[in-house]
Amino acid sequence: MPDHRELTISENREGMAAIVVSLTAEATELETRAAELRRELVDVDKRMEAISDALHRLR
Repeated sequence: MPDHRELTISENREGMAAIVVSLTAEATELETRAAELRRELVDVDKRMEAISDALHRLR
């Protein structure tokens, strides 16, 4: 039969701390990736404007 003992307060706090650290790291990674994507979108927008300008000059 499995052991169904309750977690001690210390074990529970350690588990919660590990979860918080993990989620914080993941949030930091997501924020970094979001910033990278915003920069890439700015670059795409600039390229689209340059292409649009070039097409208008061809008319």
